[in-house]
Amino acid sequence: MSKFEREPRADKVAAVAELREILSSSSLILTDYQGLDSKAVTAIRRKLRESESGYRIIKNSLFELAAEGLDAAKLAEGLVGPTAIAHTTDDPVAAAKALQEFTKGPTPIKIKAGVVDGHFLTEAQIEELAKIPGKQQLYAMVVGGLQSPITGLVGTLQQLMGQLVFTLQAVADQKSA
Repeated sequence: MSKFEREPRADKVAAVAELREILSSSSLILTDYQGLDSKAVTAIRRKLRESESGYRIIKNSLFELAAEGLDAAKLAEGLVGPTAIAHTTDDPVAAAKALQEFTKGPTPIKIKAGVVDGHFLTEAQIEELAKIPGKQQLYAMVVGGLQSPITGLVGTLQQLMGQLVFTLQAVADQKSA
C-alpha cells in the first residue's frame, strides 16, 4: 500500500452501510437543500415523518459509494451540490406531496430526481406524482366505488319490500271490508 492509499475509516464505512440501507427503500427523492437553515430542515423532517418517510442530508461521494448495485445508482450520475434524500417504503405519493409543500416559499428546496420502485423519475414526474391522491384516499375511493352499487341495490330492495307490504295490507283491508 502506498502512502497515498489509505484504509477506509471505520466511521465512513459505517456511514456508507447505513446509507445503503436507506437507499434500499422503495422510494427515494433527492433534493437540493441549499439556503435552508436548521429550522427549515427540521420542519421538512417533521412533515415527512407524518407520512412514514425520512429525510437525510448526505455527502455525494458517500451516496455514490452506497448506491453501487442498487436502483439508486441511477441517481448518483451527475450528482452535484448539496443533497438531501427523502426515503420511504410506504407511500411515495405522500412523500412527494410533503416535499412539494416546501418547493415554494422564501427558501424553497429544489427537487432533483427520484426512484420509485426501480423507475427513475425526473423533477417534473415527481411533481405529477404529488398530484395523485394518496394511498389512503385511493383506498377510500375504491371502497366508495364498491359500496355505492351495493347501497343502491339495498335501497331498491327495501323500496320493493315496502311496496309489497303496502300492497298486501291493501288487499287484506279490501277483503276484510
